[in-house]
Amino acid sequence: MSTPFYVSPQQAMADRAEYARKGIARGRSLVVLQYADGIVFVGENPSRALHKFSEIYDRIGFAAAGKYNEYENLRIGGVRYADLRGYTYDRDDVTARGLANVYAQTLGTIFSSVGEKPYEVELVVAEVGETPEQDQIYRLPHDGSIVDEHGSVAVGGNAEQISGYLDQRHRDGMTLAEALKLAVQSLSRDTNGSEREIPAERLEVAVLDRTRPQKRKFRRIGGRQLARLLEAGGAETASEAEGDTDSGGDVE
Repeated sequence: MSTPFYVSPQQAMADRAEYARKGIARGRSLVVLQYADGIVFVGENPSRALHKFSEIYDRIGFAAAGKYNEYENLRIGGVRYADLRGYTYDRDDVTARGLANVYAQTLGTIFSSVGEKPYEVELVVAEVGETPEQDQIYRLPHDGSIVDEHGSVAVGGNAEQISGYLDQRHRDGMTLAEALKLAVQSLSRDTNGSEREIPAERLEVAVLDRTRPQKRKFRRIGGRQLARLLEAGGAETASEAEGDTDSGGDVE
């Protein structure tokens, strides 16, 4: 009988991590930024049906890079968790921190399991607070660890370079138009340092807007409103443009 080939646990985990990172790197990057009135999600996405950003609950948004079928399963599970917890206890008991813990357990279990491949996904869970100081942004890599972010975060193929660009230029108190312009500039930068143009119709944009009177703070931005914001460069805020966008978020 032949002796089974031995791989150390450390090498096996390193190989699984490398496999997941390569899968995530093949996807397009996305960024999540705080601005004066909330949190904005921006990504390059030519599809109008397969969303990278979604509403999870009243004040909580979800963003993901990587394999669509895998992060869509996680999104649906998050919606079910939030709905059940809000119904069983109270709507205020549904938090981004609690949801991030649930995702971390799921991703960590899958990553350490020898029976299935690791998920090729990287997630961002964000919650808008009553004030900017109460905003919460959590990044969850493929291995289920949780990183508490502030200000801006990038995930996906070119995330490291984009994060460095955002760290140098993002500031507290930006208007929505300013934050959106910065996000598009960061996504437009290629790995060789050159820049390319991303047309508005290839962008997916959503916000968690703390100024909305409704309980549900998530809304998508597109069409004429997105074009005006990209042109404004700081002249328009989310509340001023509220009337031209779809007032509903995602529902499960």
